[in-house]
Amino acid sequence: MTGRRARGPLQRVQRRSRHLRDQVEALRAENAAASGGQRQALRRRCMQLQKLVDENMDALHNLKKADEPAPVGNYTQRKEEEEKLLLKLSQQLQKLGHVLDQDNAATNDTVRNEGHQKDPQREDEDKEEDESDDDDGESSEEEDSEETDDEDKLLDDPSVKECIAVGNFNAQQEGDLAFKKGEVLLIHDKKADGWWLAENSKGERGLVPKTYLAVHNKDGESQEESDEHIEVVDETADGTQIKKRTDPHWSAVRKAITENDTVEVLGTMGAVPAGFRLSTLFQLLEEGNQFRASYFLQPELTPSQLAFKDLVWDSEKNTIQPRPTRVSLIVTLCSCKMIPLPAGSIQVLSRHVRLCLFDGNRVLSNIHTVRATWQPKNPQMWTFSPRVTGILPSLLDGDCFVRSNSPSSDIGFLFELGITYIRNSTGERGELSCGWVFQKLFTSDGMPVPSKMYELPLNGGTPYERGVEVDPSISRRAGSSVLQQLITLKKQPVLLVKLRSLSTQSKDILNLLPETLIGSMCYIHLLIFYRQILGDALLKDRINMQSADLICNPILATFPQLMDQPDLMDALRSAWADRERNLKRSEKRDREFLKSLFVLVYHDSVFPLLQSTFLPSYKWAEEESEASRWRVIADFLRKSRENDGALQSLLSSENTHKAFDISELAYDFLGETRKNNPVA
Repeated sequence: MTGRRARGPLQRVQRRSRHLRDQVEALRAENAAASGGQRQALRRRCMQLQKLVDENMDALHNLKKADEPAPVGNYTQRKEEEEKLLLKLSQQLQKLGHVLDQDNAATNDTVRNEGHQKDPQREDEDKEEDESDDDDGESSEEEDSEETDDEDKLLDDPSVKECIAVGNFNAQQEGDLAFKKGEVLLIHDKKADGWWLAENSKGERGLVPKTYLAVHNKDGESQEESDEHIEVVDETADGTQIKKRTDPHWSAVRKAITENDTVEVLGTMGAVPAGFRLSTLFQLLEEGNQFRASYFLQPELTPSQLAFKDLVWDSEKNTIQPRPTRVSLIVTLCSCKMIPLPAGSIQVLSRHVRLCLFDGNRVLSNIHTVRATWQPKNPQMWTFSPRVTGILPSLLDGDCFVRSNSPSSDIGFLFELGITYIRNSTGERGELSCGWVFQKLFTSDGMPVPSKMYELPLNGGTPYERGVEVDPSISRRAGSSVLQQLITLKKQPVLLVKLRSLSTQSKDILNLLPETLIGSMCYIHLLIFYRQILGDALLKDRINMQSADLICNPILATFPQLMDQPDLMDALRSAWADRERNLKRSEKRDREFLKSLFVLVYHDSVFPLLQSTFLPSYKWAEEESEASRWRVIADFLRKSRENDGALQSLLSSENTHKAFDISELAYDFLGETRKNNPVA
């Protein structure tokens, strides 16, 4: 007798999703054939389904592979597909709810208009007095419905800032704001998803559900009278434990939401356009190293954590094997046009573009930054890769390589234009997004998009908002004539980028890099040296593949730090270019010789600088700090060239270094490798 296998948590969520999909399809079909009197019932069902979809989404996010009773193939991909289905259902329900709200409002207006058109002699007064009690009940329900709709509209009014709680609410997840019935809350941001940013009398902030709120009546009406028709059950009063958010994007998005007051103040002052926001990608970078290139440069372990996923040895060629990827191309940032200017009360310290791979919901790669240049006579035009003498700083290089093996069908580029600013009046620093755009890399049938120049109109708000303009005042100034509309269209901010396919030689080079990485084309050769030295240490020279001992190698221990300090990467590029210039042709073809020479150049250039007390800490968009760092770097490189190495500078009493730390030499690959990376 064969027993029935127990259904796993993921399978249960999938089954509930299929039931919900069927119910949503049925609801949409009923709405298409429904009459006016049925709209209210459909609206209630729509809200109930939305709640069930949200609950199933929460259950999906809390799933872990270890909870499955049996192995599940393609677990991550199945979760992603399930999340897409639930998001689609949520969007369909929101759209349907909006339609039902509009229909309900139109029906109410029609009823009121018909009432005004009655005979002024009130011919039907006797008839109304003779109506049955049942009819009175139905009329009362309709009036209550109309009152509720009116209250909902008033509650959603942006000018209404104070609300009163009509029920108790305890925090369910980190970031929620608990409150008691009758408590007055100040609303700072009314989000479309129904979770609003509120502040209580103690100054505490957090997200609260709109359904627990009513408009605060300041005219002396008692709370019992104002909300006697509302009954809210506290669904969290039975000791539900607050859930810790595990979404890697949550804290950054939370910060962008809760600190939005700064942007509101600047917008109210007229200092920035209404579509500007706190930079989402900058917030992610500030959260840690999870979205930094230094993290993605490290080798990734297989799911079993017994081998390296993207670092494999080729015994025939005595080097690491190339790893072809699904996405492998070059994107060139060309220019940005018609980017709105902040007011004179704000000093712009940096204009730049941050880019990453994105699927509409999650960041799938490191976040790469390219700084723009501009001319004072035309500050609305940003350009990249300017003509400069000597080596082009990598921070200004608009040519970027892109690699990814993500199976997502929605993968694409997320470009976020940003400015780092300082307020002249307060000295407050910050970073704002001046607009963003998402460019998919595959068509609906799975084919790569063409390699060509793209002119991409920018969106305002954050990448998680839709329908927000960067500067709505431009659209408001548009006239009705075709000519005026064309002129207005040309004033809209755009980003020009070019996607380029790779030659066979370029592909062979890029295939030696990690499977997921975005970086500047100007330092690819340095990354290749690092990967080859990494392969030698981890795959060729380790006596025992089961050994997890520390590896004494200064380059492996410190090179990833250069990815977060572009001026030091430029110092290494400059030192290598000086040494490579004098090589013989036969030496340039000798891979082992070049590798050993690179080690010497590294030790004579950036390695001592990393520990020098004369080198200020790297600070983003601080002109004085950047200039001071480069003076120290240039002076050290000059002395190293004159003395044929860094040994004399290291032994000189004039130079001081930080106290020795074993991490300068010891590479702990188990501590540095990426394990089950959630975004790669």
